[in-house]
Amino acid sequence: MSAFATDLWRKLAAYEVGPRDAAFTFSQRLARENRWSPAHAARVLTEYKRFCYLAKTAGHPVTPSDAVDQAWHLHLTYSRDYWQRFCPDILEAELHHGPTAGGSTERTRYYDQYAATLASYEIAFGEPPPDDIWPTAHRRFVIDPLSFRVNPHDVVILPRGAVRFAGIAAGLALAAAAAGLIWGG
Repeated sequence: MSAFATDLWRKLAAYEVGPRDAAFTFSQRLARENRWSPAHAARVLTEYKRFCYLAKTAGHPVTPSDAVDQAWHLHLTYSRDYWQRFCPDILEAELHHGPTAGGSTERTRYYDQYAATLASYEIAFGEPPPDDIWPTAHRRFVIDPLSFRVNPHDVVILPRGAVRFAGIAAGLALAAAAAGLIWGG
């Protein structure tokens, strides 16, 4: 049976996080806190619901992507909603979030759990997870841990391609200036 045909998915799809009459919605807060577009935050929220579906149905421990984890962390701050409405009424189970104990054994465990989560996602939803929200396990656990959150007020962030291009352009400009000095005068 497709996940979309289940009562659990119907409840998750209809569920709105937080107070229903809030002027600043959960999705808007998720977008602001992560510097995402409203459309991207809405997609992440859908993927968070899919993660919660898998947590209840996959039959193995599941691990979220970083984006989905941001939604889960934010949802946990809506503690009354999370513990008094979401878990008992929607999931009909508690869904706890625990940190890693660290070390190579834990890193391997979470890497494997995440890979299994991606496989279970495709089985449950009949399509691979979107890779802009659910990167590969290698990306999630080998490449992305090298990143960190920064305040853009304090730093200028440039993509590597732009830096390379600027470096090449500056090198060519210096070479042209040097050639002009040598041959021109």
